[in-house]
Amino acid sequence: MCEANAYLIGDNDNKLVMESVDTVEPQEDGVRLVSIFGDQKYIKAHIHSLSLVDHKIFLK
Repeated sequence: MCEANAYLIGDNDNKLVMESVDTVEPQEDGVRLVSIFGDQKYIKAHIHSLSLVDHKIFLK
């Protein structure tokens, strides 16, 4: 599977915000995450980095 987990970068740790993310869509003031199950979340953040080998998306 190619889905990833999305994390919000905090001061001391990274908080998991969604598992099994299939789609990441940049929006005007944030990002929209869609999982392989059809769940959707809107996060007021921007893409900080991607770790494709580890299947991780980091938002800040």
